[in-house]
Amino acid sequence: MNGQPNYITAAGYQALKTEYENLFKQERPKLVETISWAAGNGDRSENGDYIYGRKKLREIDRRLNFLSRRMKAAKVIDPAQQEDRSRVLFGATVTIADEDDEHRTVTLLGEDEADASQGRISWRSPLANALKRAGIGDVRTVLLPAGPKDYEIIAIEYPGETS
Repeated sequence: MNGQPNYITAAGYQALKTEYENLFKQERPKLVETISWAAGNGDRSENGDYIYGRKKLREIDRRLNFLSRRMKAAKVIDPAQQEDRSRVLFGATVTIADEDDEHRTVTLLGEDEADASQGRISWRSPLANALKRAGIGDVRTVLLPAGPKDYEIIAIEYPGETS
């Protein structure tokens, strides 16, 4: 939404599309029906079903607009097709170690697919920016709120690889 492509995997794009279709074909029509019924009940100023329904409809429409813009800007990338598998690129699963030899594994994915609790980070995150184009054995510094922290790249894997 800032002019840069929305890199995403095929699975991530499908998840956006599924959510869009569910909202557009199921949730929104049901809500419009409820609002229509509530509007027929008389005074709309004190009609909770009508007021809540309109509010919820605006939320759904905002989400549909957001999803539509994200899908339009999407550039689907298949991480299994990355040519340079020796470097950290979009879709890589990277094992890193900090100064205390604490290991962490993260996968660089699209912003819409990120879930830090599952080890999936946005390819635009500070950690991902520091790791991009690094190879095994490289040490990269990440600027964190608590201060800079060095990470060494231990392993790089892509989908479809057999280890």
